[in-house]
Amino acid sequence: MNRDKLVEVGFAAGWRVVRALPKPVAAAAFRAGADRAVRRQGPGVRRLEGNLGQVLGGPVPPELLRDAVRSYARYWMESFRLPSLSRQQLRDGFALEHWEMLREARERGTGAIVALPHAGNWDAAGAWVTAMGMPLTTVAERLKPEAVYQRFLAYRESLGMRIIPTAGGSAPTTDLLVEALKDNHIVPLLADRDLSRRGVDVRFFGGKARMPAGPALLALRTGAPLFVASLWYEPERPVGRLVGPLEPPPEGTLTERVRALTQTVADELAKGIAQHPADWHMLQKLWLAE
Repeated sequence: MNRDKLVEVGFAAGWRVVRALPKPVAAAAFRAGADRAVRRQGPGVRRLEGNLGQVLGGPVPPELLRDAVRSYARYWMESFRLPSLSRQQLRDGFALEHWEMLREARERGTGAIVALPHAGNWDAAGAWVTAMGMPLTTVAERLKPEAVYQRFLAYRESLGMRIIPTAGGSAPTTDLLVEALKDNHIVPLLADRDLSRRGVDVRFFGGKARMPAGPALLALRTGAPLFVASLWYEPERPVGRLVGPLEPPPEGTLTERVRALTQTVADELAKGIAQHPADWHMLQKLWLAE
């Protein structure tokens, strides 16, 4: 069996087994796995520690690193279980402060853009939006192997989300998102790491990072309100808070306005991450100086 097939089989087994286990048993198993990962100090854990060090501006306490890896494991455990939950369980399983701003945006017919960090449980947040009766369109990285991407696609679509791939879609990604906003959809976009290599350089926790221009560009192009979400875990469930709508820069070229608004997004993301650093799941390189 080749590597791609092994990865596909592993994810498929994860979805089946974790959904079949009682939640306390699954939670204990993922927590134990997280603690083993911390002890082994693999590349992902070391990268997470380095990123948290940038956030803190100094050494990362061992208990914070442990909690951060546990939080990341909790994300996967809960995400594997989401498709087995009822609509009411999806609504009860997540809480979003100031969510009424999304409803108001839809009442105005504009849809709304939400810039998200890789924090808390963003899949639970998306499932909550659809369970609340609000249509949602978002973008997903085209994972390899293709079979794994197709499984993630089916998983998110089963939760009521419309998914646009970062590459290989029926039209340019931005055009499809513009159409979604015209159709009055909520458009959440992960915004703390650029995947396109065409992002905007921003100041982020004292260093230079690159973040996607998409949220700002969409807001300026369509006039739809742009919000930033903070996401974190409470003991009983994942939660979030909306900030915004962000004020678009009134002057400058489109490029200048996109850069300025993306910096505002970065600043708001940083505020939420600083409040809940253990729930920020950034296991990839982020700062350009590295």
